[in-house]
Amino acid sequence: MLTSCKSVYKGLQRTNGDVNCVRQFSPAFNATLYSTQVNILKHHLSGLLFFKQMPDSSLRVVFANEMGFKFFDFEFDRHGNFTKHYLLPKMDKKAVVKTLRQDFELVLLRPDLSQAHVATDNNFRYVVVPTEKGNNYYITDSACTKLERIEKSSVRKPVVKVWMQHYTQGTPDSIRIEHQNFRFNISLQKTEKKQ
Repeated sequence: MLTSCKSVYKGLQRTNGDVNCVRQFSPAFNATLYSTQVNILKHHLSGLLFFKQMPDSSLRVVFANEMGFKFFDFEFDRHGNFTKHYLLPKMDKKAVVKTLRQDFELVLLRPDLSQAHVATDNNFRYVVVPTEKGNNYYITDSACTKLERIEKSSVRKPVVKVWMQHYTQGTPDSIRIEHQNFRFNISLQKTEKKQ
């Protein structure tokens, strides 16, 4: 059967539209705390993930357990550069760093839209951003008023899906990242910091 080689994006129709409409969904992380569950293959980590906007406009992403034991500490500067300040030695592998970096880049929603275009299907609007190995799809309702999901894809199918829902004051209350080819899922639920 040859259907498995067909792209799930084959039915998209290229159309005119403003690719910049997806920028409104870029989270305005200032000092935002999330209760977090991470499942990587057979391992389960839980704790608190903190997004902190720094004075130099960079954004720190720190994940630690409730006792303060740090799993990772990453930085994304305002130009899109990435710095790994710390990663738990057991997890510190090039592929893990690359995967986490790409996952959080999707969440930060700061795509380079210079090569992007708009496409539609019967239900949704897609801002299509070409990447090295496929595309990133920022999928909204037809009027671009609600972010449905983000998909990082190979040529034929999604490899990572991201959902960010229930925005309040510019940040989503929940974020879910699911890898499609292996068990690697991250689930975040916004929590209020105690004063």
